Amino acid sequence: MALHHKLCHKLGGTLNLPHAETHAVILPYAMAFNLPVAPDARERLSRALDTADPAMALYELGRKLAIPASLAELGVQEADLDRVAEIAMRSPYYNPRPLTQQSIRSLLQMAFEGDAPDASSFPCQ
Repeated sequence: MALHHKLCHKLGGTLNLPHAETHAVILPYAMAFNLPVAPDARERLSRALDTADPAMALYELGRKLAIPASLAELGVQEADLDRVAEIAMRSPYYNPRPLTQQSIRSLLQMAFEGDAPDASSFPCQ
């Protein structure tokens, strides 16, 4: 949850985005990034959501509930993504998977486009 919370805090504070919608957009991508290195969390979420892919299940639930599907829908400009990734890396914080500015930027790009979360899209670290 650290990555999810940190990105939402930086996005909201930097770009003045709506709180709940920002969290709803980012959560499936943060899950896709971290769950490959958090097998216990993945197992619990898989059981709770009755799915093998909790990040995708949450993404699909968002589509069913008609919440915004992307950062672009929230008014984020693609040019903002580099700046937000840089700001997020300024102060280190715990995350189960090592973070780089490029990995955060990749996650933000995926969320900007609103494509389905895909853990294989993130570079291995």
